[in-house]
Amino acid sequence: MKQGKKVIAIILGGGRGTRLYPLTMDRAKPAVPFAGKYRLVDIPISNCINSDVKKIYVLTQFNTASLHNHIVNTYQFDQFSGGFVEILAAEQTYTSESWYQGTADAVRKNLKHFTDQQADYYIILSGDQLYRMDFRVMLERHIESGAELTIASKPISRSEATGLGIVGADEDGMIKRFYEKPAPDMDITEYKAPEKLLKDQLGQERSQRNEYLASMGIYIFNRKALESALNNDKTDFGKEIIPELIKTRPVATYLFDGFWEDIGTIKAFYETNLNLASEKPAFNFYDEEMPIYTHRRHLPATKANFCNISNSLTSEGSIITNAYIVNSIIGVRTFIEAGASLDGVYCMGASHYETEEEKADNAKKGIPNIGIGRATIIKKAIIDQNARIGANCRIGIDNIDRPEGDYEMYSVHSGIIVINKNAIIPDGTVM
Repeated sequence: MKQGKKVIAIILGGGRGTRLYPLTMDRAKPAVPFAGKYRLVDIPISNCINSDVKKIYVLTQFNTASLHNHIVNTYQFDQFSGGFVEILAAEQTYTSESWYQGTADAVRKNLKHFTDQQADYYIILSGDQLYRMDFRVMLERHIESGAELTIASKPISRSEATGLGIVGADEDGMIKRFYEKPAPDMDITEYKAPEKLLKDQLGQERSQRNEYLASMGIYIFNRKALESALNNDKTDFGKEIIPELIKTRPVATYLFDGFWEDIGTIKAFYETNLNLASEKPAFNFYDEEMPIYTHRRHLPATKANFCNISNSLTSEGSIITNAYIVNSIIGVRTFIEAGASLDGVYCMGASHYETEEEKADNAKKGIPNIGIGRATIIKKAIIDQNARIGANCRIGIDNIDRPEGDYEMYSVHSGIIVINKNAIIPDGTVM
């Protein structure tokens, strides 16, 4: 980070996380397990640490217990660095009794905590995206432009523009207009990125593939600009704060052309995870220069006995016996019994090992062990933590009608079966 410049990061943990339900039934969205051994919040926190930003706040208000435990047990800075990762959950005060009403409202209600750090700049991040970015480069661009706010943006095609905030910038990268989520049939040709801007920041000519710039939900504010912008009752950055700022203040864009994915829905979550297990994944976790950090569990290596495993990831602490696994992710402490078959499955694993006594006691009650039982076949599914799937089950295999919706032990979203956390699926179940 530039010498003498104080920067703090604010990670927005989101609201109820309804689009990721039932994965958010018992946990905050940033705490959802990801890529076998990580949590979603590890992505923005790791980007901050790799960018030498070590004063980090995470704002959330729903189901914070598992998120708090993960952060406390993972991110411990030495006392000389002054670094921290701190959760700020919505709280009642003498001046406010309401929960966070939106992204801007969440930041506003915590300004008193941020100002104690006497920062020069605030980096505001989302808690449910996958990308790798050096914020030091973005900050340099922000300072050089003279802007009071810089918005990271990614070149996209017109077909990708629906559902995203579209940035309209001039040749120097200064934003002149902003439109939140244009309809598919809306004419937004005036928002096309200038060829000079693309060439200056990315070194490439404009093509049909990257004619427009989408906001990534990553912002750098000057301290005074943020405090002034929040001196009102507006609740959302994308819909209210940013469009107003563009009218009266210098706002710049920083172009980013690396991998970036918003993981806000079950479909995006599933597809992004499984892509990580492919032969050439779009996102590279194997980067020693800018690693993704997570909780150190001190688990043994995974043991695979007589298995056929391809295009898959297996996390530590698992035992897999005589199973067929393809295009799948196996989370920590996953037990898969003989004859099981998984195709396109993200199995999140378990938070603990069962003792032999516990297994015997559950067997008497007809309750399967944590993990996947003998000869069970699963396709196109997400198995949440500590789920118990019995023997000879068929999940997602047979050509049967699966209405979208949420049920007692599972859900179906975008054709993907999600087995709930701690669910018990008896032997022989077909779904």
